Amino acid sequence: MAATASNSGPVGGERKKDGGKDVPPPLPAPLNVPVADSHTHLDMQGDAVEDALAKAASVGVTTVIQVGCDLAGSRWAAQTAADWENVWATVALHPNEAPRIVHGVEGSGHPAPRPAGGDRALDEALAEIDALAALPQVRGVGETGLDYFRTGPEGAAAQEYSFRRHIDIAKRHGKALVIHDRDAHDDVLRVLEEEGAPETVVFHCYSGDAEMAKICAAAGYYLSFAGNITFRNAQHLRDALAVAPMDRVLVETDAPFLTPMPYRGRPNAPYLIPVTLRAMAEVKGVHEDALATAVSANTARAFGY
Repeated sequence: MAATASNSGPVGGERKKDGGKDVPPPLPAPLNVPVADSHTHLDMQGDAVEDALAKAASVGVTTVIQVGCDLAGSRWAAQTAADWENVWATVALHPNEAPRIVHGVEGSGHPAPRPAGGDRALDEALAEIDALAALPQVRGVGETGLDYFRTGPEGAAAQEYSFRRHIDIAKRHGKALVIHDRDAHDDVLRVLEEEGAPETVVFHCYSGDAEMAKICAAAGYYLSFAGNITFRNAQHLRDALAVAPMDRVLVETDAPFLTPMPYRGRPNAPYLIPVTLRAMAEVKGVHEDALATAVSANTARAFGY
C-alpha cells in the first residue's frame, strides 16, 4: 500500500471532467512492449480477478505481482498466484499490521527502541508468513518495512522487530524483499545494513529523494515507481527516477491507490500502468518502448519468473 501521498481529493477538476470519483478511468493506448505491474492489490479492487487481468493484458500489462499485507491477504495472494499463471505473489505483514497485532493500536510519531524479542501473536503470524514464503508461486516477502506516518512510539518497536523477521524470511527462502518505507528512510536503510539485505530488495512506491536513490542503486536495490510520480508535488520522485539506473527501475500501480494524473482520486488498477510508464519515460528522456523493455526485464529478474 502507498508509502507517500494518497490519491484522495480532486486535482484540477479531473473528477468533474471525466465522471465521478468512483468511475474507472478509460483504457489507455496499449504498450508495444508488454510489462508487469510489480505491486498491486487485486483483492482491494472492484473487478473480479479474471476481468482485471483481461483489462490489463489488453493494454500490454501481462503480469502482475499480487501483494499481501496481512495473513488473510497473504493467503489470498498465494492462492490467486496458484490459480493464475500470469500472477505471482508476495506475502507479509504490513508495517502497520505488526503493532495492530501486538497492541491493537496505530498512533503517529517517531520510532521506539528495538525490542528485545517478539510477541507471541506476532511470532505466530510471522511463522505463517514464513510457511507461505516457501511456496513456489510466492516470489517475494513484503510489503514489509517501517511506516512512521501512521504508527507512533507505542508501535514502532513491533514494526522494527517484524521488519527484521521478514528480512530473515526473505533470505532463508531466497525471495525478493519488498519494502514499504513511509517517513522512515534512514531507519529502513539502517536495518537493512544491520541485518544484511537479501540478494534482491525492491523499494515499493519509492518515496525517497535523488540522493537516497543513488544509495539504493549503489546497493543494488530496485526502485519501483507508482502513479504518484505524476503528481504536481512529487518533483523529488521525478528527480530520483532521473538518476536511477535503467536496470534498477520497476513500475507499479499500488492499485487501488495512487491513481496517476489526470485520473487522481479515481480507482486505480493494473490496466493504468501505461499512463505511469509513459510519464516515467518522459522523466528519463527515453522512448516508452525502451523503458518498457528495461522494466519488463528488471521485474522478471527481481521476482525470478
